Amino acid sequence: MSEMRSESRDHPGHIALGGGSARAGVFGFSDGLVSNVSLIIGFASSGVGTSVVRLAGLAAAVAGAVSMATGEWVSISAQNDLVRRELKLELRELVHNTEAETAELAQIYESHGMSRAQAVAGAADVMRNPENAVFVHAREEFGLDPSKLPKPLFIGLLSLVSFLAGALLPVIPWFFGGGDAARLISIAIGIVASGIVGAVIGRYAGRPMFVTSARQVGILLLATSVTYVIGRLVGVTV
Repeated sequence: MSEMRSESRDHPGHIALGGGSARAGVFGFSDGLVSNVSLIIGFASSGVGTSVVRLAGLAAAVAGAVSMATGEWVSISAQNDLVRRELKLELRELVHNTEAETAELAQIYESHGMSRAQAVAGAADVMRNPENAVFVHAREEFGLDPSKLPKPLFIGLLSLVSFLAGALLPVIPWFFGGGDAARLISIAIGIVASGIVGAVIGRYAGRPMFVTSARQVGILLLATSVTYVIGRLVGVTV
């Protein structure tokens, strides 16, 4: 959540929404936690041994973390490439259709509440430097800030670490025991961690923390219930 805090120093009362690091961290941890608690309970309810549950939990944690990290890296890299392509196209338009682009920017400024004279003057002033104007057009037309594109490698690594953190928590009891005790402790860890994640989401989203916390816990319990039933029905005969 450091990204959120750094923004609030510049704009008190506001948090940073760009960059994607907050989303990647929260989603990675939550996804790792829910998926691995569910998997562990599903395996445990099927009747397999403690070592199998432990191995399945570790394998799922590593595989899921790598999958999420590479998925984030690929998707953000592709998104950034698309943004850069749009910027090149927009710069070409600014150079070859300067008058039309200036009029378009003036209309945007008018829609923001400027007078016609102010909008025309402001647009003409911006358009004097096409290299800078393309950034203004990107923000006004597409809602993008090209100077704050998310960093694919950083987001990928953050996703990997956060997923691993969430996924490994419910595996811990299976290093020290097994059976019903380990199963209940895994569920308890999942409930507590999900509640904390929900409370953090509520805190930064300005929503009731109890509601967002209960929602996260409910999601985990629903997923766990489904895999528990599947494990009991299928068992170790497959």
